[in-house]
Amino acid sequence: MLSRYYNWLHGRWPAGRVEKLPVVGEDGVTNQKGIRIVGDLSGIPLLKFSSDTGARAIHAILKEPDFSGSRNASDGIFDVAIIGAGVSGISAAMEAAKAGLSYKIYEASRPFSTVANFPKGKPIYTYPTDMTPAGGIQYEGDVGVKESLLEDMEKQRTAAGVETEQVRIETVKRSGNHFELARDDKTTDKARRVIVAIGRSGNFRKIGIPGEDHDKVSNRLHDPKEFGGKNVLVVGGGDSACEAAIALTACGANVTFVYRGKELSRPKPENVAKLHQLAQTPGMEVQVAAPTSERVTTAAHSSMRGDKPAGTLGLALGTSPTAVTATTATLKEGKDGPTREIPNDYVFAMIGREAPLDFFRRSGIDILGNRTPKFWWSFAAICVFTIWLYLWKNYLIPAGLVNPKGWIEGLITVIGGAAETKGTLLHTILESAKARGFYYGLAYCLLVAIFGYRRVKRRKTPYVKLQTISLVAVQWIPLFILPEIILPWMGANGWFDSGFGLTLAENFFSDGAGNNTDYWRSYGFILAWPLFVANWFTPAPLWGWLIVGFIQTFVIIPWIVRRWGKGAYCGWICSCGALAETLGDAHRHKMPHGPKVNRLNMVGQAFLWIAAALMIVRIVSWLVPGTPMDKIFTIGKVFYWGFVDILWAGVIGIACYFHFSGRVWCRFACPLAALMHIYARFTKFRIFPEKSKCISCNVCTSVCHQGIDIMNFANKGLPMQDPECVRCSACVQQCPTGVLQFGREAADGKIIFDTLAASPVIMAEKAKR
Repeated sequence: MLSRYYNWLHGRWPAGRVEKLPVVGEDGVTNQKGIRIVGDLSGIPLLKFSSDTGARAIHAILKEPDFSGSRNASDGIFDVAIIGAGVSGISAAMEAAKAGLSYKIYEASRPFSTVANFPKGKPIYTYPTDMTPAGGIQYEGDVGVKESLLEDMEKQRTAAGVETEQVRIETVKRSGNHFELARDDKTTDKARRVIVAIGRSGNFRKIGIPGEDHDKVSNRLHDPKEFGGKNVLVVGGGDSACEAAIALTACGANVTFVYRGKELSRPKPENVAKLHQLAQTPGMEVQVAAPTSERVTTAAHSSMRGDKPAGTLGLALGTSPTAVTATTATLKEGKDGPTREIPNDYVFAMIGREAPLDFFRRSGIDILGNRTPKFWWSFAAICVFTIWLYLWKNYLIPAGLVNPKGWIEGLITVIGGAAETKGTLLHTILESAKARGFYYGLAYCLLVAIFGYRRVKRRKTPYVKLQTISLVAVQWIPLFILPEIILPWMGANGWFDSGFGLTLAENFFSDGAGNNTDYWRSYGFILAWPLFVANWFTPAPLWGWLIVGFIQTFVIIPWIVRRWGKGAYCGWICSCGALAETLGDAHRHKMPHGPKVNRLNMVGQAFLWIAAALMIVRIVSWLVPGTPMDKIFTIGKVFYWGFVDILWAGVIGIACYFHFSGRVWCRFACPLAALMHIYARFTKFRIFPEKSKCISCNVCTSVCHQGIDIMNFANKGLPMQDPECVRCSACVQQCPTGVLQFGREAADGKIIFDTLAASPVIMAEKAKR
């Protein structure tokens, strides 16, 4: 039952992982001052971006106040050492030459090796079409063929006088005011600044089986025509593996396509459709993944109509290779299934590339997702501080030196006059400032405002600007100024002493003991049940909150989620979302991804069920007072307050900001988010992709602090339907080719796109029209 519920709610959606990469900041900065990373490893595998990052790194170095180039390296120290002679490295060298810097560029194989190793005749797109790199290599047109593009880049390199040295750099270490670069020939070079532009092309993942080091095993397919009539094994489950298998089959090879998964979920639908069409099942029975779209199937079939390939293609899904010999390959079905040996002449292990992490570790450069002792010690320290903060805020530890009440009383004595006169605004503010919660709320608001400003400066789109203004305004006005200043001032001036005001106070601000001054309950106007349960878990019913809360939680929120998605509340209104989208903005890439982590999404469902059970017990105790339900509720309330509100929402949620992203509470444990996940299963909101633009760079997935595998939707052209989405717009805003747009499905099936621009690329495209 629980498994079905999980699959209905979360389990049906893709759960891709994010690749480990070095931590790179603006203009390639790393934790090692003086070392910058450019190109693919900065996050976007596009030629224009690679050229741009290499050029910008040199421009940034020239602006550094402590950098003084020697121009000729007469002291044996180069101004800049550039590791890697790909597009970004050559671009950096071209800009260094223009600036008159002394530089040296190192390459383990040959210049532009990534492009050179593409298959013959491969079309290469130079996205974004309207982008001009800041320097370095430039491009004409939107698309080129490998050979002509490589020739043009070589001409630009030669014209700039950029020469490379074929050597591998093993490690980079700081030595005083320069760096020492250890070469694989056991010598050492020196440089004042280092630019790492090595990319991922030389670090192919290994299958990890006997015989993998055989000459017939390769990670690259240059010319499929060379393998006509040969028995070829293609291993992998992505687009590269699919395209290799299709090309080999079309050129007459007898291909066995091997993937350990039962279905192909990562490749584009047209590639899956072509494999399905070409497949002839080999010896063992295997499952063929059906195309996901009839439209795509038809297109794929029509594109190949009349071109019967000379080769054959067998799909062996749910299998994996276990050994390779000179003439055979051994396949195994599942984990413990049968094995079989097939004739084999060549093996293409198309299982992807990875960043040269060992090089970065040796050089002391931080890697995203690494859990070092320093990581855990710093996380533990933040947890301890957060625990202290919540205990102090809730008066569970003595004030000690942090005693705001004593400070304010002394201040009132010094100021006198209006500060001592009850009913004045100054007196009201100073009285509120005696409470510890005042300072917690003020600090919260300041963080949202300060980091909100930084977010707007960082992500320059109308969507981010308006969204951040909304979050800041909601946090300051109804969640701080109203409960801490306006309502207390109104109360001090008799607004709630009689008539309608008294009725209002008795139903909204009563503490159950005859006092109507619990103004903090006004948080409930914004923070709906069950995120904020205090207004419902009262000794006697507060009918004002019961009515407002019911309409809020079960009418208004379902309506806005139906129309605009869960993020209409989480990303534009909620206090938790306010801090997550501002303070947590720079840490969103730290959110763990993958199917195992996704199971933790159900923690919030458990908290939702507990909150609902407690609400039922509370209602029964109201209807039948003096029963054991009172004791049950009291115990449950203490548990909920301590475990959910304090430990999860307070300590874990806040402490994780700098280590696991700012949405840990929102994604995994928030009971209101869990309720909205149910609502979101019926939403019309989607993130719509323009599949033709998708380059499968995975940037959208890597910046999603809700752990959604957005690329899996985008590269298939499918609308994103995962209920976790909070409309933060990071995926839309950071997509380098403008693939994604917010929108909703209208009743007639038409797509209505949001008018508020969230993609800089789409904004630029519209501006050119």
